[in-house]
Amino acid sequence: MRVIGLMSGTSYDAVDAAAGDLRLDGDTLALRPLGMVSAPYEEPLRAALAKAMPPAECGFGAVCRLDTGIGRAFAAAAVRADRELCAERAELVASHGQTVYHWVADGRVHGTLQLGQPAWIAEATGLPVVADFRARDVAAGGQGAPLVSLFDLLWLRGRTGRPVALNIGGIANLTAPDGTAFDTGPGCALLDAAVREFSGGRLAYDADGALAARGRPDPRLLDRLLAEPYYALPAPRTTGKELFHSGYLRAAGAFDGAAPADVLATLALVTARTVADAVRSVGATEVVASGGGVRNPVLVRLLRELLGGIPLRSSDELGLPAAAKEAYAFAVLGFLTAHGLAGTDPRSTGARRPSVLGSVTPGRDGFRMPAPARCAPVRLVVEGGQEGRTGTAGEIGRWAEENGRRAGKIGR
Repeated sequence: MRVIGLMSGTSYDAVDAAAGDLRLDGDTLALRPLGMVSAPYEEPLRAALAKAMPPAECGFGAVCRLDTGIGRAFAAAAVRADRELCAERAELVASHGQTVYHWVADGRVHGTLQLGQPAWIAEATGLPVVADFRARDVAAGGQGAPLVSLFDLLWLRGRTGRPVALNIGGIANLTAPDGTAFDTGPGCALLDAAVREFSGGRLAYDADGALAARGRPDPRLLDRLLAEPYYALPAPRTTGKELFHSGYLRAAGAFDGAAPADVLATLALVTARTVADAVRSVGATEVVASGGGVRNPVLVRLLRELLGGIPLRSSDELGLPAAAKEAYAFAVLGFLTAHGLAGTDPRSTGARRPSVLGSVTPGRDGFRMPAPARCAPVRLVVEGGQEGRTGTAGEIGRWAEENGRRAGKIGR
């Protein structure tokens, strides 16, 4: 089955569309990556989204306009992916949507909201769409995140030692081989918030980590930020920009006269420190990293230093482009839903039971369910992906410096 996975992360800067050919072979799920296309949100839509994001208040009219605008942006990406990657032979679209609110209180997730009306995608492509993945896990008592954990568990199964999958987006999360999974804290969310504040909104990110590279961490600010109670919560735990935003930095005194470069250097260290602490807490012997953050040389260098002898490698070396891994993961989750298979592992999200995820919007010809799978997969194999040289923390740092960042996705 050819499936298009659509994803926009907590940096809400672009829509990524990854296409994959998926099939079940006994207890093995085979993924043949077909490629990825990416398109930035048009500036008026991105500005409206930024204005509505927590801690701002947002009325129903704005929610409706955003739901429509994001749905149309996702639809355009799906049409392009079907044409350019699937020769117009895609069979299903799996849309994560755009997370705009994750309701966390007292250590529990009470609700979650992703915008991007799937009807626009179904109408534009003619294909059935699986969307709204997170809500079912929340209804089952789970955190609704990180939903890539099942993908990670299947993908890394069989590797020696205790490999940990790490994604550094706006928020960073990891998955350990025993099913432990959680958001470690900010990935690039605070870095981006600080850049927007210092630039008066002219800049959305620290391109190539250039500002952070010129600064020195401020010990007092670092101590205040690392005292955040979230980091002491047990797994599973999840967070978002409801906590880590510009107001959070303002309350910590980040904008009280310190040089911008020093603030950014401090924030890069906060991300690296909290990620490294999380990696060590699960006894990792290897880190397989993805997400826009791995293309930030400053962040990667700090993480490399703090991980010490724990090897750090890019998911590219295992056949999955670091920038596209989450979109591929949602393509897999959509495939599982279509076959009546659960897309969660309760060990990762804390849910009472595994759940078949999402809601289905029929395509132009309705939705003909495939025959139910006889057994759930226990491993995922990426076909056509080759493992390169043995990845070390130093090598991934050089990889980041050599390859730069995707246009429009810098530092995220």
